Amino acid sequence: MASCPLIIDLATPDETASLARAIASALRPGDVILMEGGIGAGKTHFARALIQSLLPEPEDVPSPTFTLVQVYDTPDGEIWHTDLYRLTGPDEAVELGLEDAFETAICLVEWPDRLAELAPDNALTLSFEVTGDEERRVICSWSDNKWNDKLDGVAP
Repeated sequence: MASCPLIIDLATPDETASLARAIASALRPGDVILMEGGIGAGKTHFARALIQSLLPEPEDVPSPTFTLVQVYDTPDGEIWHTDLYRLTGPDEAVELGLEDAFETAICLVEWPDRLAELAPDNALTLSFEVTGDEERRVICSWSDNKWNDKLDGVAP
């Protein structure tokens, strides 16, 4: 059983993608992943690999930097990938429909600090850190016990 926080060192972008695929296999509608870290820390690379692993057919997965939200349909429900970098406050997140999506979809949120008090208490937080040219460290933290089982054995 995973224990919080879980610290995972990733040597390559492929290891980041493998971690994303491992976590993806345990996700269900209503699961929210909040991804923190600076520009270039690996958030979008992680999200892209996770989404592609859940799609029934290969599809382009662009960064939602300018669209704010990209929605993908999977056999198990919708995936919402959001990049909130350009938002100025949580009221704008409400306008995007995120509160409803948190209940009904798998949600991947980049720049979750823009949510403030709207961030779900049952979310998994992934904090990405650059530790070398290609190396990353991901610190996984959560308060909802459901993540203990979902993260069990995911470290590469």
